[in-house]
Amino acid sequence: MTVDLTEKELSSKQLFSGRLLEVYIDKVLLPNGETSTREWIDHPGAACIIPIFPNGKLGLIRQYRYAAKNEFIEFPAGKLDKGESPESCAKRELEEEIGYTTKTLTFLTNIHPAIGFCNEKMWIYLAENLTKTSEKKDEDEFLELIQTTPEKAIKMVKNGEITDVKTVIGLLWFCFLEKN
Repeated sequence: MTVDLTEKELSSKQLFSGRLLEVYIDKVLLPNGETSTREWIDHPGAACIIPIFPNGKLGLIRQYRYAAKNEFIEFPAGKLDKGESPESCAKRELEEEIGYTTKTLTFLTNIHPAIGFCNEKMWIYLAENLTKTSEKKDEDEFLELIQTTPEKAIKMVKNGEITDVKTVIGLLWFCFLEKN
């Protein structure tokens, strides 16, 4: 018999509302009948893109992430705009961040990058048959495109140069595709 582990919301209070996310504190009923509180972030979702260039290299970007106070190497990605589909977001972000469009966008999987405190759902896509256009970065976005081989990207994960979760999972999926 399966045990029901669901926590039921008794009350919810919004603590913050910003451009990107909202923060809540909820009172919940636990499976054992006791109550507790849960602090959580409401996120609109995001799309992550694994760009494959005609030469077989992967497209990564290097950018500074303020919250973590460090530069990170990662796949291009971005949050869904209100009413935007994940596929449209992936196409938009690909062109905005690295200046390419794709003729072949393949959905790979969904991930939930921070389940302990956030409801963010991320769609991961493989982008092939790329065509160069021009970057259309947001005015507050600064990044550098890095083209590298899949083998070098895996080494970058192993040696700690790539620690971004969506990129690590995206590389894992890419390796699955390559072996099948």
